[in-house]
Amino acid sequence: MKRAPQEAPADAGFQIAPMIDVVFVIMLFFMVMAGAVKVEHELKTTLPGNAETAKETEIPDEITIGVAENGQVTINEDPVGTPQDKTLDGLFNEMTKLKQAAVQSKTKLLITVQAEEAARYERVINVLDVLARADINNVTFAVAEPE
Repeated sequence: MKRAPQEAPADAGFQIAPMIDVVFVIMLFFMVMAGAVKVEHELKTTLPGNAETAKETEIPDEITIGVAENGQVTINEDPVGTPQDKTLDGLFNEMTKLKQAAVQSKTKLLITVQAEEAARYERVINVLDVLARADINNVTFAVAEPE
């Protein structure tokens, strides 16, 4: 049996049909995804600028009330009362004076309560009660720095 001579395969060349299919699939993908894009809207905001004032603005002073481990309460590191004093009348008197001075000078009174890690929660609550009685509401808390 004789075989017929094989013909050399014809050069297929560049097939354009599969390329067109791929381009149409990509184009379809981008058309579908274009509808899913969220439109960003312009927010009308104004940024703070430099305001001219008639008089010089004072930066408020910050008062630090410390609560020690033994119950001692201090104002800017000056002791107030005794560690056994539950009502903290000395602290109340000082806070009332400071509040009145802040109202007269039209400034904010900033109070930071800085309690030691081992200070009793009851003592911190006593300090907060005194601040509430003195009508002081700008109170922040800080962690006592290790010595």
